[in-house]
Amino acid sequence: MPRAAIIQPDQSYTFTDYFRLNFAPQDILAYFNVSLRRCSLTLPRYAGMLDRLNDLKTRIEESLPRLSLTSEMARREFLIAPVLTDVLHYTQATLNVEYPIAVNNQLKGTLDYLLQNHQTFLVIEAKNEDLERGFVQLAIELIALDQWIESDQTILQGAISTGNIWQFGQFDRQSREVTQDLNLYRVPADLEDLLRILVKILEP
Repeated sequence: MPRAAIIQPDQSYTFTDYFRLNFAPQDILAYFNVSLRRCSLTLPRYAGMLDRLNDLKTRIEESLPRLSLTSEMARREFLIAPVLTDVLHYTQATLNVEYPIAVNNQLKGTLDYLLQNHQTFLVIEAKNEDLERGFVQLAIELIALDQWIESDQTILQGAISTGNIWQFGQFDRQSREVTQDLNLYRVPADLEDLLRILVKILEP
């Protein structure tokens, strides 16, 4: 399939536009000379104490039966934000919400969450339902971040989250390959595992 049929070079695209495209993910990424690989990633975990874990899990478990999670905003505010707040506590990282990036006409928009610790960056994209299309958007955001930042980080890390389900992705800046993790992490069932992965990525 010709690349011009997927992305028109003379048109302007935001990150959200890629979520709406009905083309195969690998064909969309091929426009940027990036390949896609799907496999189970063995992500390292933080081994230290998580002193807020029980409190976080209790709060989420208590609120879930009473929450209407039909909107992306509700999921971001009540499920994603509490997890990221605790990640900041453990890592002393900084968090930018709705962080704008403009590399060129095909790579621009806002990142829902950009966490940074020294030269380590982590992109979190919040999506209401569709993980597969959401991952395409995450991949495009990682490709844009590669050109936007000055960092020695060889692998850019990201995650897509519906609030109660998380999926990780990576962009290898040398080989120009995006890896989609086949593992899914559920909240609250896999909360500790999820938290240990997030903290390890941004560990000082």
